[in-house]
Amino acid sequence: MTTVTMTQLMAPSLNPMFRFQWEKAQNCFVLLFPEGMVKLNGGAGEIMQLIDGKTNLQQIIETLQTKFPDADNLVADVNEFITTAIEKKWLYHD
Repeated sequence: MTTVTMTQLMAPSLNPMFRFQWEKAQNCFVLLFPEGMVKLNGGAGEIMQLIDGKTNLQQIIETLQTKFPDADNLVADVNEFITTAIEKKWLYHD
């Protein structure tokens, strides 16, 4: 397993082997790839909508905290998802 070094200034981007989209039949966001599909839970879908290769983790977290003001501090959850997504090669990071 690769160790991912997280910084709040890193701006992750989607691996071009994957396509992120809303899948009506699944009623959730998914990552499509040549061998199949990954169904994302609600929180993962919210994070993935903000991944563009330009928006850094701090900005993503701030956007989510604004969108979900009743949520606890989202730093750990976002960092955990981004780390997992990089390890699974869904995302790249600078």
